[in-house]
Amino acid sequence: MVELVVARTGRVRLALDGPPPTRPQVLAQRVATGLRVLGRATVVVDAGDFLRPASVRLEFGREPDELLDGFLDEGGIRREVLDPAGPEGSGRMLPRLWNAVTDRAHRADYTALPGNGVVILAGALLLGRGLPFDLAIHLRMNASALSRELPADEQWTLPAYARHESERDPAGTADLVVLADHPDRPAVRR
Repeated sequence: MVELVVARTGRVRLALDGPPPTRPQVLAQRVATGLRVLGRATVVVDAGDFLRPASVRLEFGREPDELLDGFLDEGGIRREVLDPAGPEGSGRMLPRLWNAVTDRAHRADYTALPGNGVVILAGALLLGRGLPFDLAIHLRMNASALSRELPADEQWTLPAYARHESERDPAGTADLVVLADHPDRPAVRR
């Protein structure tokens, strides 16, 4: 994965998209470490820090359709992360916007991303939204493995992940697909 990024010049906006059991944030940290060793400044952004306020995202309860279409603050991600990290952007990014646990704004400082820097946005249900990524990696987990790995209190999310796979085709839009039915033994498929 590091090789895909290093092959590109200028700023790179990388998406690591996968359901929670695939641990996209852990992989993002590993990729960031590899890139930093090679001299590329890297900022990891957790998509979970760009959820909408609870009053908005939970207005209709814990509904799978709402998880897919209404939880993520796409405008905030574009405005604060992806547009500034783009080729014409200022490089001045806000790595965290909303704390979903306290349901309050983060008090994060802006981060300067240099001209050859990399921002990695890690989280679930990212691809297929039209967000401007330069590279995308999809961590795919089949429905049986996902059902087995998700905690009982998150089983309500299964229809959202199924709909994401069937309607938004993240594997078809990704530059790299990682089969993560067994997250400790991923299989890379280009």
